[in-house]
Amino acid sequence: MKTLSLTLAALLATTSLAACGRKTEVPAAPAAPASAAAPAPAAGGDMAGMDMAPADKMAKGVGVVTAIDKAAGTITLDHEAIPEAGWPAMTMGFKIAPALLDGVTVGDKVVFDLKLHDGSGEVTAIAKQ
Repeated sequence: MKTLSLTLAALLATTSLAACGRKTEVPAAPAAPASAAAPAPAAGGDMAGMDMAPADKMAKGVGVVTAIDKAAGTITLDHEAIPEAGWPAMTMGFKIAPALLDGVTVGDKVVFDLKLHDGSGEVTAIAKQ
């Protein structure tokens, strides 16, 4: 009986020690859908011929309000030269969000920000000077 107890104890100790060193298996994460896969590398070569829209440029200006049409969302400004646009001083109309016209009246001297696109501009911010 003593031999059986010693054999069982030795077997139990060996099994316990072997189990301590064993790594438990972690289930693999589900595969990512094809759309979440890494993007394909960019194509090489000359991209000069690709039709890509240029990013809009921003400019700042100073001028006097000569007309406002809130319904149409336009403002006319007699502005100083705007170097970022390559424009000399002149009077011209711009698109503007009607909410930006609150607090601005004809005759006000203003500073304004423009988003330049295709030879024209849209006033994105305006304040009395």
